[in-house]
Amino acid sequence: MTTGSTVRSRTVTVGDLTAHLAQPDGGSDTVMLLLPMINGVDAQVRDYAADIAAAGITALVWDPWHGPSLDDTPKERLFELMGQLDDEECLSEMGALLDYARGELGARRVGVIGWCLGGRFSLLLGARDRELANVVAYHPSIWDPAAANHALDTVALAPAIAAPVMVLHAGADTILSTGTFGALQSALQSRDSGATIVHAYPGAAHGFSARARQDDPVNKVAWGISWPQVLAFASASMAR
Repeated sequence: MTTGSTVRSRTVTVGDLTAHLAQPDGGSDTVMLLLPMINGVDAQVRDYAADIAAAGITALVWDPWHGPSLDDTPKERLFELMGQLDDEECLSEMGALLDYARGELGARRVGVIGWCLGGRFSLLLGARDRELANVVAYHPSIWDPAAANHALDTVALAPAIAAPVMVLHAGADTILSTGTFGALQSALQSRDSGATIVHAYPGAAHGFSARARQDDPVNKVAWGISWPQVLAFASASMAR
């Protein structure tokens, strides 16, 4: 859905990390930190970053696998890597990227958006960093029972998020159960302040944003409806 706006993309080094950076022509003083799904920083996620940059917001993409992505690595290997992620180590890497956004990139406002495993981390990062301008979680991978390497309880920590939150829920999600989704929604709505926007897409599968799942028309429609609204939410919350 990239518009005709000029977008400049490159790889940047932040300490020991590398990240994909997409910037609108002329720059921007707002940044969205993107937390990918299991695919890593593949062509699809780079296109997401370009869409965000075309909307006038710089996109900085965390690389969970430090190099591999679905562009060059079998998904089975990426699943193995996912099982080795450590919550605190990942949040530390994201924190370094937030520091880079606020420092080197001169961001006035910074938000976060994540898909699947990144959707879970976007909620955890929102609870950890109360200065974020927004938190967006696309079909977050919150397992019940929790995965062995998930040390942090996403639902329990959700009330600590100070930013406006948008959750895009797949109605036919096989990872985020109906009960856990309800508990997450209640946790977010228990906050004293901060908007809670929840979109539910009946019949849509977990990961409906992934191109590989959009041969199903339900998933394709869910993505087509949700993405423009996410871009609008990001822009509106950055303008506060």
